[in-house]
Amino acid sequence: MSWSGRLGIALARFFYKDAEGMTDNLDDFTTLLDNVEEMANPRRGDLLHGHILAIDTEGLIVDLGLKRDGIVPCTDLDKLAADDAAPNVGDEVAVMVIEPLDRDGNLIVSISQARESTDWIRANRLMDQQTILELKPNGYNRGGLIVPFGRLRAFVPASHLSELPKGLDEASRSIHLERMVGRKMPFKVIEVDPRRRRLVLSERKAVRQWRQDRKTEMIGKLEEGEIRSGRVTSLREFGAFVDIGGADGLVHISELSWNRVDDPSEIVKIGQEIEIQVIRLDREANRIGLSLKRLQPSPWEAAVGKIEAEQEHDGIVSHIAASGVYILVGGGPEGLLQVDDETPVLSLGQKVRVRVSDFDPERERLDLELVADALETTREDEEVTF
Repeated sequence: MSWSGRLGIALARFFYKDAEGMTDNLDDFTTLLDNVEEMANPRRGDLLHGHILAIDTEGLIVDLGLKRDGIVPCTDLDKLAADDAAPNVGDEVAVMVIEPLDRDGNLIVSISQARESTDWIRANRLMDQQTILELKPNGYNRGGLIVPFGRLRAFVPASHLSELPKGLDEASRSIHLERMVGRKMPFKVIEVDPRRRRLVLSERKAVRQWRQDRKTEMIGKLEEGEIRSGRVTSLREFGAFVDIGGADGLVHISELSWNRVDDPSEIVKIGQEIEIQVIRLDREANRIGLSLKRLQPSPWEAAVGKIEAEQEHDGIVSHIAASGVYILVGGGPEGLLQVDDETPVLSLGQKVRVRVSDFDPERERLDLELVADALETTREDEEVTF
């Protein structure tokens, strides 16, 4: 429809509303004229629709229903993808305003950027929806991967690639990046800026979200007490993370062994396959608690009837901390020996004689007093009988 036709319809609507008593001052008519003027004078970046009137060596002429027809330069047509259908006279096309008024008075528009705009819109929607995509990188540079996204080129910074080791020199980094080209990988859209033509993806965040989604799904199926096979994926000072089928659970350091553990690497190694028990499911926080020690005999249960208050036993110094000295009693549970200024200096592996002041196997608590110490030392793993 022409610009004059749109103006006629707008005026008809105005006077119809006025007859109905809905418009009663001149300001409304002024606003109407301003809106019509805005329709007739598009701005840079506006997305318009029209029909191709003519094709010549200079490009296309497009009827946009405005005062002026739009001009699509032939240089813009060269930017169309090879699989895009060639435009023909009469075709309906979407165009983006590039120059509302050039030096010759022309309205310059772009078909290629209008088609790209649909990709920008889709990218923005995918970012808002936190959608995970599977795409194949088709190139790389020193900063990361290049990934085709419709008619756009997206960039994946090296810091957002989970498989790229840190601290690589430039040559090694290039080798790793080249291996990723052509391989289907998961990505999330994390930045969309059409004005700067900046589209950024993250593989690391996609993997993290996938694992969180997988964990949520698995938590719904797991039951506390269930025994699962898993693979140790990482170690922290507070415990070990174990993959139990696409979802990571935490074996807290206190659940690695019945004996005191200073470093999780003393018990398990990354990549090791282990059997673990599900002990906690926190659906609100999306966390899975696991235990390794609960699949082993409990020394506390084994000590019932063998260790009682006021008894004396031989023990071995297994750990020295600010809270006191821990003694492994009878090759079974570990008890806490309170120390004071009168307590002689003890060392790891030292054999001692202790008296039981309190024993509570349900709370896994064993309080000890020093009876006598021996000069003899022994290895920490040496078995001492009751």
